[in-house]
Amino acid sequence: MSGAPKSHGRLSVRPSLRPRELMAEPQVRGAWTATVVTLFPEAFPGILGLSLTGRALAEGLWNLRSVHLREFGIGRHRNVDDTPAGGGAGMVIRPDVLSAALQEAGNAAPIIYMSPRGRPFTQSRARELAQGPGVTLICGRFEGVDQRVLDAYDVEEVSIGDYVLTGGEIAAQVLIDATVRLIPRVLGNQDSLAEESFSIGNRGLLEHPQYTKPAQWEGREIPPVLLSGNHAAISAWRAAEAERLTKERRPDLWRAWTEGENPGGMDPTKDRQLSGASDQSRDYREHEKD
Repeated sequence: MSGAPKSHGRLSVRPSLRPRELMAEPQVRGAWTATVVTLFPEAFPGILGLSLTGRALAEGLWNLRSVHLREFGIGRHRNVDDTPAGGGAGMVIRPDVLSAALQEAGNAAPIIYMSPRGRPFTQSRARELAQGPGVTLICGRFEGVDQRVLDAYDVEEVSIGDYVLTGGEIAAQVLIDATVRLIPRVLGNQDSLAEESFSIGNRGLLEHPQYTKPAQWEGREIPPVLLSGNHAAISAWRAAEAERLTKERRPDLWRAWTEGENPGGMDPTKDRQLSGASDQSRDYREHEKD
């Protein structure tokens, strides 16, 4: 008898103007669902179909659905973009085309546009999304999308970093991966979430260094305290290392933690960065405007 999960009574049915592709993933009723509006549906599931997220997808712990933007294009060539109003380089995705795709996607989940001008994506936002019904993700291309459709659908703009990609597909996979792993039963050991970077259990700080066998490798040893069996000492060492690394590598997180009155319950990643790529890119953009 096969060990595959039974699907009786679990698959959801939704009306659509277009027949579902034969190889599309089945949709499990009630499972967290990521709907991706993209010009490249073949990019999904991509890495999401492997390892823990892939197994969870196969087991119906979450759903993945793609909406092909090109199918809603205008004219014989199904154009999805046009020249920017006011002139300028590049092309902009049309509001009528994207709106039709969003109508097909449905509006049961928050709509997020992966954009470098959006708010930084944080572990806190991933936790919020994991507790909801799912998310609809817009993968931009070219110079972006018409602002009117973003306003009309109250779209949330989210950035995964201060850099520009050729499209939103990779960014969408990052957001999905960070969120899906927080869904119960996706990870084999949920305790592993407690002490990782940005977690509440780790006070929102960076994670301490990790070691494993062999005890000696190329003249380098595992810190003796980790082999002592003294759990209190190990816990203190890990806490101290988390603080040291955060102070050295992420002064923005360190300041937010030291100034916060509720360490662990706050989201230090919302604090503005004091150094690093954010400040550099902001200075660059301001210089370009001048």
